[in-house]
Amino acid sequence: MILIHHQRRSLCKTAYQTSLYPSSVNSLLPNRHFAAAAAAAAAAAKPARKIKKGAKEKPSDEKPVDDIEKIKSYTYMESDPEDDVYLKRLYPRRIYEVETAIHLLKKFQVLDFTNPKQGVYLDLTLDMALGKKGISLHSPGCPGILPVDQAVFELIETYKKVEPFASVIALPHPFSSEVNKVAVFTGNASEIKIAEENGAAFAGGTDLVKKILDDEVVVDFYVAVPEIMGELNPLRKKLKKRFPKATRNSIGRDIPKMLELFKNAHEIMVDEEKQNFLSTKIATLDMLSDQTAANLQAVVSEVCRHRPLDLGPFTDSLLPKEAKTTEAETEEAETTEAA
Repeated sequence: MILIHHQRRSLCKTAYQTSLYPSSVNSLLPNRHFAAAAAAAAAAAKPARKIKKGAKEKPSDEKPVDDIEKIKSYTYMESDPEDDVYLKRLYPRRIYEVETAIHLLKKFQVLDFTNPKQGVYLDLTLDMALGKKGISLHSPGCPGILPVDQAVFELIETYKKVEPFASVIALPHPFSSEVNKVAVFTGNASEIKIAEENGAAFAGGTDLVKKILDDEVVVDFYVAVPEIMGELNPLRKKLKKRFPKATRNSIGRDIPKMLELFKNAHEIMVDEEKQNFLSTKIATLDMLSDQTAANLQAVVSEVCRHRPLDLGPFTDSLLPKEAKTTEAETEEAETTEAA
């Protein structure tokens, strides 16, 4: 249809004249090609504009529009997407209840043909602010040059914040079959025997300290009795956040209880570089949804313990997600199910 219409338009613009000679016909065709040729010839004949040496071209005032700025300028659609495939930038990020999010992870695993026993991870973005610490005076220049009455000072508000922390908790539904290795610091011979009977990987006093400094002993967790803490100072830089502390329940006199906790403990730790981000494994995808939700609640409760509740919510965002599964892990899971 378009082609025929175009032909009609072209034919309509064609005119015919009778020639002076009866044996020929003159046709007056559209002169677009001739006009274009004449314009090109006129442009070539026009003398080129001379540019003085050393002169710089003036940059145009029009700023190029960045693609990212174009995306940011889009407004969200008023309704929810009606199709499974849509542009994410046109809709606000969807927020789900915990049970719904876990159900979606299980659904995506079936669609993606990934390992059904892969890990479920929890990403937490934390608000580490604790409030104003105080107001201090600061001189942007050199205070020694000008007299005090002529110096300019700035008021700077300083803020307290939660230091990056590490905690150990007992999940209501453990998912790991591996038992953590725990070392017990004590100089009492009877306590060393109790520790070994209750599954301690290593137990001892100053002799154990020397082995750890020489990298002869490496374990997952370290616990100690209060009486030996003075002899453990050389290990502070070595163990860092795993140095025994009362706040982490790794100092006490009930050695069997501490071993029971740390052998099956789950450690959560704030990222030292990002300072406000925590990522930890909370379950495996084949676990019941209620069990995954209970583990998630246990982690969130422990995290919130590190900041007063009257300061508002501690978590800015909470994101359960599944781990990326490699082909080798998928084949291993299929082999295990077949066996």
